[in-house]
Formats: sequence, structure tokens, C-alpha cells
Amino acid sequence: MSTYARELEVARRAVRQAAALCARVQRGVEGLEKSDKSPVTVADFGSQALVCATLAEAFPEDPVVGEEDSATLREHPALLAQVTREVDAERGADAAQVCAWIDRGATREQRPRFWTVDPIDGTKGFLRGEQYAVALALIVDGELVVSATACPNLPLRPDDPERGVLFSAVKGGGAFAEALAGGARWPLAVSAASDPAAGRFCQSVEPAHSDQEQAAALAAALGIRAPARKLDSLAKYGIVARGEAEIYLRLPRPGSTRAECIWDHAAGVLLVTEAGGRVTDTRGAPLAFRHGAHLTHNRGVVASHGPWHDRILDTLSAFEEDA
Repeated sequence: MSTYARELEVARRAVRQAAALCARVQRGVEGLEKSDKSPVTVADFGSQALVCATLAEAFPEDPVVGEEDSATLREHPALLAQVTREVDAERGADAAQVCAWIDRGATREQRPRFWTVDPIDGTKGFLRGEQYAVALALIVDGELVVSATACPNLPLRPDDPERGVLFSAVKGGGAFAEALAGGARWPLAVSAASDPAAGRFCQSVEPAHSDQEQAAALAAALGIRAPARKLDSLAKYGIVARGEAEIYLRLPRPGSTRAECIWDHAAGVLLVTEAGGRVTDTRGAPLAFRHGAHLTHNRGVVASHGPWHDRILDTLSAFEEDA
């Protein structure tokens, strides 16, 4: 049995419950104008409250690094009431308890062991009724050791009409998928593709998240013919881990100094590496999860099935030299 078997089970339970809240909120936002973020806010806060509540019960000494805190809720009683109703539908709670759970995830203190959670990764995908994820990872001494990611709108398998996948991984124990609704888990493995001409890559829908022109140039240099598959959230890591794409690129836009947030990547990185793939930054360095809430020691992200990884990095390096 894995050293982190209990942590894995708790993580799976936490994201499954949070995803149920998010799916319920999302079903109620038909016709929503994109400028109105209130349903997203309800789901963000509610999701973080549920994840942190589960972690607090199982591992009360573990800090949590997440996106949200309760300050906005405390200033807007109507919004707090909405969030409390949604959380209470999953587990008994009052407003004070909901705020306390959310604030467990507001810490920026890193200890040798801590969790990081993204209560809704892929906000615009959530608003469009498309892809989003609830992602949770455990980091011990700077190493990713457990991850669980719920993708409520992702097909269970390629071309499967059933939707809702729960991805999970534990260091040294492999990567797995299961129906979000429950059932047996099955192991994941990255693609075995060897010919880049048949290669596939995925990237964010939002062009502001990554340099899509450079991604297209890289694909052309590798000989990849298929257009990029664009989707929101950490679901992209799931696509690579289960062999539907060989590459996921997060390339900094020209002039950008923005560091990636750890909660946007931690769960997905472990998923891909445990499925047999490789993840580094654009210069080949491992992603460093020991320097706060951001990947300040890295530039961009390259996730791949492995065989083309060094060639990808060499090509990106050549682009930098030519710039």
C-alpha cells in the first residue's frame, strides 16, 4: 500500500464533493452574461470551503494554499448567504463555518508538507458550460506526492457520451481515472506516438494565457500537422496523461514577467509524470513547488509524453536566440 494511500482517498473525496457543488451552480447559469461573475464566485468560494473542510477533518495540521479568502464574502452578506446554501447542500454548515473553511485555504505559509487547491480552474470555461476543473495536490519537501482533479464536463473516455472524470495520482504509484459519479479506477498511460507528423498538442482557449503564435511555430518545426486542441483548465494535463495529446504548452507571451500559480499546475504535473510523461519549464528545469504560491523559479510549462521533450526544449531555445 502506498505511503500516501489515505491522503489520496481524502483528496479524491474532497474534489468529488466540490465538483458536485460546482456542477449544480453551473447548471443554473444558462444565459449568463460573461461580465457577471457571481455564479463563478459562489462556486469558487463554495468549492474551496468544501475541500478545506475535508482536509481539516482528516489532516488538521496541514496548511492549504488556495486562491480564495473570505474577505469579499464578509463584505457582501447576500453572496455569503448564497455560498452558505450551496455548501450546506453538501454538508451541514453555517456562514461562520463556511468563512473559516475558506480561510484555511488563504494561507501563504509553506511548511514542509502542505496542500494546494484550485477550487475552479478554467473560469471562462465554467461560464461557457465547457471545461473546468477542481484540482488538489499535496506537496511534501517540495515534491508532488498526491493529486486529484475533478473534470465534470470532460468525456469519460475519448468519444464517450458520458461526462465527468476524476483523475488521481500518487508519487510512485501511477496515475488513474474513474467516473466522477463513482466506479472502478483504471490506469493511465501517455501516448506511445513516435512520429511527430501524427502528433497532437493542446493549449488554453484564452490567448492571453500562452504565446499561441510561438506554439504554432513550434508545432510546425516539429512537423505536427494537426491544429491545437484548445480547452480550459487542468483538463489539458488529463488529455496528455491519457494519451489524447502528446504536448501541452504554456508559453510566456513576449515581455511577460508573470509567474504561474502553483495551484494551476501542481495536480496536473503529477498526473502526467505518473502516467509516464515529462513536465519541465521551457528551459528544461523541473517545476519548483517550494517557493511560495508562484513558480517564481520557472518560466512557462512544457508537458509531454516524453520522446519529443528534449527536441521541444531545443526548439524553444532556438526561438529565444533568434528573438
